[in-house]
Amino acid sequence: MADKQTEYVLPKVLAAQAEKHPNRLFLQMEDFQQETYRQCYERSLRLASGLAALGIDKGEKVVIMAPTSLQFVHSWFAINILGAVEVPINTAYRGQSLIHALNNSTAPMIIIDPQFLGRLQEVEDQLQYLKQAVFLDGFDVTSLPKFRKIRLIPFSEVESADTDLKLRDISYKDTASIIYTSGTTGPAKGVMMPHGQIYLLAKNALDGFRLTENDVYHVFLPLFHMAGKFMMIYAAMMAGCKVVLDRKFHAEEWLSRVRKYGATISGGHGPFLEMIYRQPEQENDADNPLRAVFAAPFPAKIAKGFEKRFGVKGIELWGMTEINCPCYRPYDEPLRVGSCGKVLEDWYEVKIVDPLTDEEIPAGEVGEIVVRPKYPWTMMQGYFGMPEKTVEAWRNLWFHTGDMAYFDRDGYLYFVDRAKDRIRRRAENISSSEIEAAVNSHPLIEESAAVGVPSEFDADDDIKIYVVVRQGSSLEPEELIRYLVTLLPHYMVPRYIEYIDRLPRTDTNKIQKAKLRQFGVTKATWDRKAEGVSIRDLIERAGKK
Repeated sequence: MADKQTEYVLPKVLAAQAEKHPNRLFLQMEDFQQETYRQCYERSLRLASGLAALGIDKGEKVVIMAPTSLQFVHSWFAINILGAVEVPINTAYRGQSLIHALNNSTAPMIIIDPQFLGRLQEVEDQLQYLKQAVFLDGFDVTSLPKFRKIRLIPFSEVESADTDLKLRDISYKDTASIIYTSGTTGPAKGVMMPHGQIYLLAKNALDGFRLTENDVYHVFLPLFHMAGKFMMIYAAMMAGCKVVLDRKFHAEEWLSRVRKYGATISGGHGPFLEMIYRQPEQENDADNPLRAVFAAPFPAKIAKGFEKRFGVKGIELWGMTEINCPCYRPYDEPLRVGSCGKVLEDWYEVKIVDPLTDEEIPAGEVGEIVVRPKYPWTMMQGYFGMPEKTVEAWRNLWFHTGDMAYFDRDGYLYFVDRAKDRIRRRAENISSSEIEAAVNSHPLIEESAAVGVPSEFDADDDIKIYVVVRQGSSLEPEELIRYLVTLLPHYMVPRYIEYIDRLPRTDTNKIQKAKLRQFGVTKATWDRKAEGVSIRDLIERAGKK
């Protein structure tokens, strides 16, 4: 692939691969819709022409809110072909989280699956910039919600434009995507990722997984996160190989799908691999075409068993949207259980520092991971519209991850813990303050505190909310859950609720969340799962999609 940084631009890579492998299969959906490299490029060009006719130009932001599909990929590529900025958002967003992403991004257009138009209609009056909604096909247009200010446009009309498009001059320094990620406090932050960064993210995966044009890459991760998008589809594009896309993850069907697709590479997040490993074991599980499976993290308690059972190489890595994945397990070295691998020293500098002094500490001692790139424009440009958060993250010339870890004497990194107030559930980073804001909006609640408690999976949390009700009031836990499903993405709705007279505080009136985490799940804790309360059922009853 490109050896000059000026070529680190997605539309250039796509055009080059379409010319080099015009008739080779590139994308295939689970229902066997498929297209070649040339077909994908030409369809993306037509869509880009249609978007340009609607006023989208270089630097403009375009949101995508849709499940995985060929149309999603075409939209992503078309936006980048124009030099515009693709903003994929979590399909679970609703209410305040949806308002924040749409307003913070300043996007005038959204490409959206019709099933989410109802959510968009609910918040229309609170949107500052959105003017156009291009809705994907396959929906009865007579039953679409009515909008007062937002213009609805069928996707089929936009993609039917001709390909007489003047290509933009796009640099590796230009922003390619803004991906929203939650941290410890406040609303989700939009990570500005330049073309140079997403190219390196894909190239590191290409090299780390030893991808070749003969591979078949099985992708079940959503395309609103960096892994499914850049480490999978973009990396496969660089290799010139085939990608098979599942719309969602199916633990019970994972192995049969791998066999059906002829997949040689797959991967996901730790909890997904644990769900796969819990499926009933069969004598022929290793009879499959896979050669490698990656995960972040690769759960220590199943790592060796997973490799042996499925006959694969397990590749653990570590990273964040802001900084790519600077650490990979070396492909040719034996598995070191619990290690995230070694630093990719050609591209990144990684140190472990004392979080109080920012001074480097010796191997074997736990400290905070700090990272910086060796080449410009290969890590994030900052948090869009949040300069104070950017300054907070970059201190003393290093990006501070908030992750605690240590190096062993051989240079292997071992992750220990996350920043104290960060909750991570099923691969989603969750801001406790967003949950608390929704809970505190209930008229019977005085205040609350959200914390993560260990789930059944490695390096994964369930959400517990401590609630103080107003004096003289009472509120049933299920009633609170019914309230929250209308305000929060499903993955943010707490599993555990515990009522408390008052929240423990420091002398400076800060809530002592460390103490609340130590309490964990007690006899006084209400458990949504144990009570049989289904989030999906509550959402359906509320008429949500």
